[in-house]
Amino acid sequence: MRRSSTDETPYRRSPSLDSKSGSPPQRYSGEYEYHSTPFVFGLRTPGSKKAQASYTTAQGRKYVVFYLDLSFIFLLELRRCRMAEGCVRALRYGMVFFNLLFWLGGCGILGVGVWLSITQGNFATLSSSLPSLSAANLLIAVGTIIMVIGCLGCVGAVKENRPLLLSFFILLLLLLFLEILFIILFFAYQDQIDLYAQSDLKKGLQLFGTEGNIGLTNAWSIVQTDFRCCGVNNHTDWFHVYNATRVPDSCCLEYSDNCGLENPGTWWTAPCYERVKGWLHENLVALWIFALCLALTQTLGLVFSMTMFCHAVKVDTFYA
Repeated sequence: MRRSSTDETPYRRSPSLDSKSGSPPQRYSGEYEYHSTPFVFGLRTPGSKKAQASYTTAQGRKYVVFYLDLSFIFLLELRRCRMAEGCVRALRYGMVFFNLLFWLGGCGILGVGVWLSITQGNFATLSSSLPSLSAANLLIAVGTIIMVIGCLGCVGAVKENRPLLLSFFILLLLLLFLEILFIILFFAYQDQIDLYAQSDLKKGLQLFGTEGNIGLTNAWSIVQTDFRCCGVNNHTDWFHVYNATRVPDSCCLEYSDNCGLENPGTWWTAPCYERVKGWLHENLVALWIFALCLALTQTLGLVFSMTMFCHAVKVDTFYA
């Protein structure tokens, strides 16, 4: 049976704004009574003071936890940004240091090449078909390439310049590609390269001791003295050069003037081509280690330069 609106109930409604201070409060048929209590975070609190205090405390705790979570996330993001900035700074300093070393090394190689070219002429020129392929010219070319690449990497890392970093990346990638291509072609055509090299070296013997070929003459003298050999495939290769039973003085077991005209028993008889080839095989492990270190260094340079390039692009896009 429903209660009438005049029945007594323990729940009362808060007085309205239109009611007077002395008038009794209006009753209503419902389950709750609302008082004109203040708002907490946009919500009306329950009527009783005890319930109001517990409700306010619970809401306050929720908002405190929420703000603590936001602060924690902000600190994590700030720490991550600082770590990223520190990594980029360390990367930049590392690139500057190593590229500076490369640039200095290129300067040294270039200086040695220029000194050999001025003082020794075409030093260590063994090929007659490629007279420009001398030790001095090779050192000059290698030193120049290293200087240019090192300079681009160093300046690009300091300034965080995108064109310089991209140029450094492209040149280094092109150089690595050419090195890999050269190794593949060398092993694929090794027999043909051996035959061509022996034929070209024999042609170069005809220029030994002639005017204008001091580089070739010095190169053959050094090779035969250091490797204790004579001729390309045999000491008889020199017989076709002199049209006599004679060899250069550098083929002698004990060097002396015109010792190449004496008894053949006092000459080196081992072929220089096989001696040099054997020396390369003995040091093959060291050569592979050097090649792997060079490839690893170039790969790291590619990765670091592209990382800095992408970071510079993001920074320019963010502040654009």
